[in-house]
Amino acid sequence: MTDNNLYITKEGLKNLKDELKEFVEIKRPEIAQKIQAAREMGDISENAAYDDAKREQSFIEGKIAELEEIIKNSKLAADTVKDSVIVGSKVVVHIDGEEEEFHIVGTPEADPILRKISHESPLGSALLGKKIGDKVEIEAPIGKLTYTILKID
Repeated sequence: MTDNNLYITKEGLKNLKDELKEFVEIKRPEIAQKIQAAREMGDISENAAYDDAKREQSFIEGKIAELEEIIKNSKLAADTVKDSVIVGSKVVVHIDGEEEEFHIVGTPEADPILRKISHESPLGSALLGKKIGDKVEIEAPIGKLTYTILKID
């Protein structure tokens, strides 16, 4: 899975669509009202409220375009659990006497704090295609780490 597809889980796709809906249906109309209110204040050439609202509008429109592009180019990760790690898998690994669980996700939904790691990250890409019992070695700033796969969901 080292191709150029933008993989995403069902949950991640739903979250992106929800975020897009909020920007289109809530934030876009709100900023349009702010711009209109700023215009009604008079001369827009020296109107800080108008300038701020236009900058915010630019950000919102950029975010909408970015979300639409991600959604359009995303490939839904397989939702059937296989005997090997794929995008969408939850993987329990053994590392240094501890068990840790990671959710392998597409790049747009990666969040290391929530243990959602991208399939393109060093650990994520090393885990792809591996099976229970396989060992994966990752070079880290503290040295080489060895992960043993204990469970795949």
